[in-house]
Amino acid sequence: MSILQVTDVNKRFGGLQALDNVNLEVEEGAVHAIIGPNGAGKSTLLNCFVGRLVPDTGAVTFNGRSLLGIKPHEINQAGVSRVFQTPEIFEELSLIENIMIPAFAHRDGAFRLNAWNIVTGEKEIREKSEHILEDVDLIEKKDMLAGSLSRGDKRRLELAMCLVQDPKLLLLDEPTAGMSRADTNNTIDLLKRIGERKITKIVIEHDMHVVFSLAHKISVLAQGTVIAEGLPAEIKGNPKVQEAYLGGAHL
Repeated sequence: MSILQVTDVNKRFGGLQALDNVNLEVEEGAVHAIIGPNGAGKSTLLNCFVGRLVPDTGAVTFNGRSLLGIKPHEINQAGVSRVFQTPEIFEELSLIENIMIPAFAHRDGAFRLNAWNIVTGEKEIREKSEHILEDVDLIEKKDMLAGSLSRGDKRRLELAMCLVQDPKLLLLDEPTAGMSRADTNNTIDLLKRIGERKITKIVIEHDMHVVFSLAHKISVLAQGTVIAEGLPAEIKGNPKVQEAYLGGAHL
């Protein structure tokens, strides 16, 4: 059963055709990777999923609901969360505060810290936030300032900020960019663990080790067009993909 359908999506910026008749179907509960060379249209496509961009033509449907014309915070409320290429966290706040802000926002539609929240919701939200920090192995650092974290831990924190919102669809835009191999492997292990939550994931990633470790299905973009789609083994041996992505070198 599919949770996200992309049908005949086109997006042009002046003379550049960034997305050219893109069709995509993401199965519920799966890890669906989108790969391709720089400039292929991957981030543009992701921005169409979260309301940052509106396609010129075509349809994007999530859980049976069109996402076109829907504001980003409404898409988030509907169950779509995103981890960005560069971690977007509140560096001057503690880790627990970073988690509590999106938890309140998801529950209330906005973060309004007032007496009512403190009396009726803070204990519940704090407990949930601490549980999420345990899941991403950051609970011992909960009172540290987020800005003091390593890049790998900042990634974990941003992921936790998404998980506390109980997303149905998690979008991960280059989740291991700039990481050491050790941090990359730790992130792979973490994403496999949270797979037990049955959250559907779309992963944009250049590191093929990450892609082939996580993905159930892979779509390949080149010049704004889906040139191949299939299981990891099928994509790995596809000459068309090898030519477009790595100039003929084997994946």
